[in-house]
Amino acid sequence: MAMKKKRIPILLVCVCLLSSVFSGRGESKTIYGPEGEGARVRFYNGLIYTGDANNPIIEGELWTDGNRISYNGPEKPAGGSFDVEYNLNGNLILPGFKNAHAHSPMTFLRSFADDLPLDKWLNEQIFPKEAKLTPEDVYHLYKLAVLEYVSGGITSAFDMYFFTEEMARAAKDTGFRAVFCGSVNDFRGSVELLEKEFLALNDYCDRVTFHLGFHAEYTCSESLLKQVAALSHKYRAPVYFHKSETAPEVESCLQRHGMTPTAYLDSLGMFEYGGGAFHCVHITPEDMAVMLEKNVSAVTNPASNCKLASGIAPVRDMMDAGMLVGIGTDGPASNNALDMFREMYLVSSLQRILKNDAAAMDANAVLSMAVKDGAKIMKLDDCTSLAEGMLADLIVIDLFQPNMQPKNDIVKNIVYAGGRHNVLLTMVDGRILYENGEYYIGRPVEEIYEKAEEIITRIAR
Repeated sequence: MAMKKKRIPILLVCVCLLSSVFSGRGESKTIYGPEGEGARVRFYNGLIYTGDANNPIIEGELWTDGNRISYNGPEKPAGGSFDVEYNLNGNLILPGFKNAHAHSPMTFLRSFADDLPLDKWLNEQIFPKEAKLTPEDVYHLYKLAVLEYVSGGITSAFDMYFFTEEMARAAKDTGFRAVFCGSVNDFRGSVELLEKEFLALNDYCDRVTFHLGFHAEYTCSESLLKQVAALSHKYRAPVYFHKSETAPEVESCLQRHGMTPTAYLDSLGMFEYGGGAFHCVHITPEDMAVMLEKNVSAVTNPASNCKLASGIAPVRDMMDAGMLVGIGTDGPASNNALDMFREMYLVSSLQRILKNDAAAMDANAVLSMAVKDGAKIMKLDDCTSLAEGMLADLIVIDLFQPNMQPKNDIVKNIVYAGGRHNVLLTMVDGRILYENGEYYIGRPVEEIYEKAEEIITRIAR
């Protein structure tokens, strides 16, 4: 079975009838959905993203074998045994986007408490509603986010939320690749639970990993922070957290401790094994130096920070200092979309405004942040590129839509003009979870919508 023409959907009726895709040789295998076996797939007659700034796009073909990429290079003569062959018809294969910071189950609060500053939004609107959530709620709300992720080319997300075991179950059931970190603070969770999740979820599923984490300096007592740091030392593990998101947050820390959040957390031994900080809007050159020395990466969330009027993170300065920077959407309550195309555009545009320099942020660097650097921050070392041996987490981009024409520079088209409607196919771990408007995540889309509506109706009472 192949993509017949650029704008004509695949014959979904055939897929439904056969329940598998086959080459006519040997036993058929399905590559659709979380229960798919993975298979030998050949993508040919297309373009491949290399990640090389000097030669980012090449003509060629790519093969997968099970959940791994087995070949990436010049097109070869037809031959060999494949379970399915896709004719890309000149379209582009790209590594999947890595959403390096999210609160996925907050889908239930999308467009609920908009147009408020962070402190009022969080304390008066978000926290009270979240207190009503059950573990089962989080399971279903995470699935709603997965629909948005895979249709927008996101193959993995780095989530900080509670009821993490239920999110992991949802990721396993949908076929999505999930990375989590703890969110312990003075109001929810405990260091004991954080340790339990760390040990259990890293042995739960091949597509699920868990890192140590806490919500933020301003929601955690010094005693709690010291316990998290001790846990990091015990397991020689990195720690992830929100940091320096707003100017009042930083000013409050200076008043209480005489140090910025970066310096204060470092003084507690939090960074001895590295980690990552989300937002980093109001950080100083001294903060950057500490983070670079201690291998603490940064994740910028431009749409959320703009919507909450938190400010613009100095991404260009962080990169110039040598820091590793990824891109995240933050939650769907503060964004309100889980859309990496929009985030990429904002990363580039906002740095130009901040630096008063139209050349401040190159499109190649931004795309690398979205597909490679985020993977490094999430410790997804097998998902950084399309090289042979890497996990088969990839997307197909439709280059034959008006916003992708002319093809003067494909990378710039993706970063400056691209949109989720350009995503033709999303594959995670060698299995197709989305293709041409159809979802293959284990349950009907309508069922997921209905469950989300039930939850929202109950909580809104």
